[in-house]
Amino acid sequence: MSNAVSVLNGASFSGLVKVADSGLGGMITLRGDHASATLQAVVKSVTGAEVPAIRKITFGAAGAVAWMTPDELLLLVDYAEVDAVVAKLSEALAGEHHLAVNVSDARACFSVEGEAASEVIAKVAPVDLAPGKFVAGDFRRTRFSQIAAAFWLDEAGVYHVVCFRSVGEYMFNLLKTAAHPQSKVGVYA
Repeated sequence: MSNAVSVLNGASFSGLVKVADSGLGGMITLRGDHASATLQAVVKSVTGAEVPAIRKITFGAAGAVAWMTPDELLLLVDYAEVDAVVAKLSEALAGEHHLAVNVSDARACFSVEGEAASEVIAKVAPVDLAPGKFVAGDFRRTRFSQIAAAFWLDEAGVYHVVCFRSVGEYMFNLLKTAAHPQSKVGVYA
């Protein structure tokens, strides 16, 4: 059996910002009723985070929870713990309409870090990233040029981008191009 590796095995690029393959991360698609007390309790127990409001991501001691749709969450947990977390979710939600699926190996995650990070993301995603418009804890599902993706901003000012693994190399190259040292626009300067 082969060892699991991230889509670009830790590749990075430094230009206007640093763009990096974030490595392996556990990701679980959880569908169900966000208002369910059982769902809220099990999400809190496996991540330490609350079920987020619309277009938000919450963080806890063991992971994070992102709002995807009115009936879908994305749970971010340790890669090695994903199967155990899925089992715990399924056990706790037995009898309730739900779906818990390990999507870790079907996704790629990148970080975009640096002073011009908002500008780099804004070049390829139709989201208003002007100061004060997109803040830490905000989460969006959108398109990055030609592909579907989601992203959020953490407390340290780092953007995290998630896309399908099959387009991971495209995403990395897109972000590298947007971060090329000679591509500065200065719209947020």
